[in-house]
Amino acid sequence: MTYYYGLDIGGTKIELAAFNDKLEKLYSERVPTPQTSYEDWLAAVETLVRHADEKFGTQGNVGLGLPGFVNRETGLAKISNIRVADGKNIVQDLSERLGREVRAENDANCFALSEAWDESHQQYSTVLGLILGTGFGGGLVFDGKVHSGKIGMAGEVGHIQLNYHALKLLGWDNAPIYECGCGNEACLDTYLSGRGFEMLYRDLVGEAIDAKTIISRFYEGDEKTVKFVEMFIELMAISIGNLITILDPDMIVFGGGLSNFDHIYEVLPKALPAHLMQNAKVPAIKKAIHGDSGGVRGAAALFLK
Repeated sequence: MTYYYGLDIGGTKIELAAFNDKLEKLYSERVPTPQTSYEDWLAAVETLVRHADEKFGTQGNVGLGLPGFVNRETGLAKISNIRVADGKNIVQDLSERLGREVRAENDANCFALSEAWDESHQQYSTVLGLILGTGFGGGLVFDGKVHSGKIGMAGEVGHIQLNYHALKLLGWDNAPIYECGCGNEACLDTYLSGRGFEMLYRDLVGEAIDAKTIISRFYEGDEKTVKFVEMFIELMAISIGNLITILDPDMIVFGGGLSNFDHIYEVLPKALPAHLMQNAKVPAIKKAIHGDSGGVRGAAALFLK
């Protein structure tokens, strides 16, 4: 039997989960992410893999889901929140230590792949996964395979910047303009994320509260909050409409904390047509099935054919 190991490489923890060829989880283990040295980081990943090998009595396939990407031209990782591994050739180094092929992808791509491989979604050949979490990220899957692009940066939708219609919606010169961690300004990452949801409420409504409280006020019928949510959904429609025009996906699947705001699924499909070409079709829009398991599951699926 072939075993597939998916590792979710986070800034605070590393989780390994083992799956069979039906992507059924068989085993998992997690450890804190070492911040002391690159050698300690490599050793932590190797130890997790060796434990799984011992459990199953064989060498499993190893896939990594990263909060960044591995440059396909240089082999170097860009994972700024794990400084000890940033700029290192992690795939080659782990392959040599483990004595097998290692594959790595951005964690948003792994999320999208996990959802695309779910039995209920396999009729969708083109899947766009969008994470509405601490940031706004995206992953692309075509016919069951991740599309990474030339150097591995495909799907970095969070670093598309606000367009004409978005700035108009937010008040032109009065629009709040946020600096992004990438060094640019007005990236979607700082607007369509859960963090952006809270910052926009603070700057447009005038009160600093968390997303959970905003959503509670919305369902209570608070007039200012209802108006804000309507604006936010329109901002989503403007921005995601552009992605639909470029990609024409069969399905968009949302993950991350803000994806649990069920109102999105009721009204976004109705708001999108105004921002699409006349003959365009709104794709299926769904909430992620696999939740927090999507990262490890998608990393394991990097070896499925």
